[in-house]
Amino acid sequence: MPVIPVVSDRAREIFQHGIELGRNPNAFAKVGDCGGTPSWFLGVFDGPPDNYRLGEYEYLRETIEHFAGSFARESVTTRPGFSIASVFAPLWADPAQCKSGEGPLICEYRITNAGFAIIMMGTNDHWHQDIFEKEMRRAIEDSIERGVLPILSTKADNVEQDGSINATIVRLAQEYDIPLWNFWAAVQPLPNHGLQDDGVHLTWVGNRFDDPEAVQRGWPVRNLTALQVLDAVWRGVTEEK
Repeated sequence: MPVIPVVSDRAREIFQHGIELGRNPNAFAKVGDCGGTPSWFLGVFDGPPDNYRLGEYEYLRETIEHFAGSFARESVTTRPGFSIASVFAPLWADPAQCKSGEGPLICEYRITNAGFAIIMMGTNDHWHQDIFEKEMRRAIEDSIERGVLPILSTKADNVEQDGSINATIVRLAQEYDIPLWNFWAAVQPLPNHGLQDDGVHLTWVGNRFDDPEAVQRGWPVRNLTALQVLDAVWRGVTEEK
């Protein structure tokens, strides 16, 4: 599967349903573990432009402007240790922002009114692989029902040892005909596949996409390809065929 998806007619239908429901096409939600928090993931793009360098990817500036405000948002669906089941548990919802009995996922969709969601799960799900597919289906279907176009992401690690979690993510993206950000493929050419010695956490350096050494690290590649995916999906669902 390619790193950057080609948008399907089904994805366009989901997006248009969201527009009819009043979803904000200029906002996206982040669903994940600690790797989805803005200090690591995308937050820099809501800051001063001199905090990052786009280099040959200057075309992404329009996408950065389009989604301004979503990058640095502290999502209620991104917390250390989160698994996909966590996003449905009211116990893990922020009581200052979420309603009584409301799980983090539905709370985040209500607060942001986002038209898109990047779902980045799997690393913490190797402890409960027996429920991973069922809970991922629930997240996908809850998103679609509410007019939020889910973008599924594969993960860089293989903590489960057999690649089965990524295989499930890919299969679900194909089944529901929704965008897949194949991040696993993006890091395969990198030293140690973009991972630290623990085989889980990504290697880090600043987001300098014009620096050949920087783009050999996991985090700059994650942020760059995330921007490219947002760009491709946003344009794919809004531009005329």
